[in-house]
Amino acid sequence: MRFSTTSTTLALLASSPLANAWGFVGHATVGAIGDHYLTAQGKAFVDSLLGVGISMSSVASWADDYRYTTPGRFSAPFHYIDAEDSPPSTCSVDLNRDCGAGGCIVSAITNYTQRVNDRRYSITNRKQALEFLIHFIGDITQPLHDEAKAVGGNQISVYWDGNKTNLHATWDTQMVEKDAGGYGAAVITSFSNKLIAAIDSGAYASQKASWISCTNVNTASACALSWAQDANKINCAYVLKVDETNMELDGAYYTGAKPYIELQIAKAGYRLGTWVNNLAAAA
Repeated sequence: MRFSTTSTTLALLASSPLANAWGFVGHATVGAIGDHYLTAQGKAFVDSLLGVGISMSSVASWADDYRYTTPGRFSAPFHYIDAEDSPPSTCSVDLNRDCGAGGCIVSAITNYTQRVNDRRYSITNRKQALEFLIHFIGDITQPLHDEAKAVGGNQISVYWDGNKTNLHATWDTQMVEKDAGGYGAAVITSFSNKLIAAIDSGAYASQKASWISCTNVNTASACALSWAQDANKINCAYVLKVDETNMELDGAYYTGAKPYIELQIAKAGYRLGTWVNNLAAAA
């Protein structure tokens, strides 16, 4: 087993200031799945940029922290693409229509894929490029990160366990944590192992090849766009299929959402491992 979340990494995860946010649970799980599927060459590549023994899982939420700093403010638009479609009637992502002047997640994945192996940049810049990629490959599989309606669901008021919140936050945080069984290092290990088993020999075994049908790092824009389009379809299929305004989501809605949550996190982790392996091969 190539699952590289060591005891040191788990200690780092447990002490993370994001330990009670989806940025911890969802992204760390994506990173842990990606770590599992690294080849020896891919693992050496990650070690060369992040540092020996530092897993992708342990840095998977760095980009969320960074965007709220003064030097990182420029990166805020890179976490999403505002698909100007009309769910639940029609769902689509068009790069020319939807990627704003400040950039978007598709252009960011394209840019940082090129930068990570460009030796004209410093090792610090290349490390940062990899950290962005680890995070954005997770973000792009969350359907509401590929949607403009109601600011990606942020303006749709809902309830979770009787508490008022919004649809985007529920998909980012509450539903993922409920599915995973909480938050913290042990949860990441358990949740990621469950999804790895599904990928290797369970429900996803027959699907996984299609998840990486576009993983040529030389066509990063086309691949990232296809990933955004794939996730965006779920807005019509489920996320925005009905008007959730003022609905209690901790019940039937969550039950229906759970398979999509697990599928998208598994998909992101498997793609991440493959993408980084391909970057390592091209280095």
